[in-house]
Amino acid sequence: MATERESFILTRDVNVVTIPEGAPGILSKGEHVTIHQALGNNYTVVTDAGHMVRIAGADADALGKDSHQLHTLVSDTSPEAVEKNCWEVMKTVYDPEIPVNIVDLGLVYYCHVKPAGEGKNDVHIMMTLTAPGCGMGPIIQGDVENCIRTLPGVANVNVEVVLDPPWSREMMSEAAQLQLGLY
Repeated sequence: MATERESFILTRDVNVVTIPEGAPGILSKGEHVTIHQALGNNYTVVTDAGHMVRIAGADADALGKDSHQLHTLVSDTSPEAVEKNCWEVMKTVYDPEIPVNIVDLGLVYYCHVKPAGEGKNDVHIMMTLTAPGCGMGPIIQGDVENCIRTLPGVANVNVEVVLDPPWSREMMSEAAQLQLGLY
């Protein structure tokens, strides 16, 4: 899902999240938007008024797009398989302003899977944000929690946002730095 620059007329009213504030809003049917970024399962669009907002993948139909599932998962529910799946789905979560997933951005510090009985596991994620006080922080945290919660073999999910150590671009993967022209 590379970055696209397509324009659309919304086919229905759609819930959005403003970027970078993270405030909920609504765009009306008939409004013109241009896709700024179509990565993960969400769309970052710019309105004619110049506002940047995020449209959830579940609302892709408002853009005339199909909702899509991006990851291939292992059906095994062992802690090792669940951890592998966690890392895979976290690679489908993007900061809406940066075209790199949160894993390659170096935002995910820790993923621990602990058996909870009956083929289920508890998952604890520790992650950070590119900037303290980022308005999109709770949205990104919720995206991580939601995508992990749907995995096979997951009982409970705890996604903890920590600010120590603070994020720096050196935490990014080499591929991410190359992609952003920083390496």
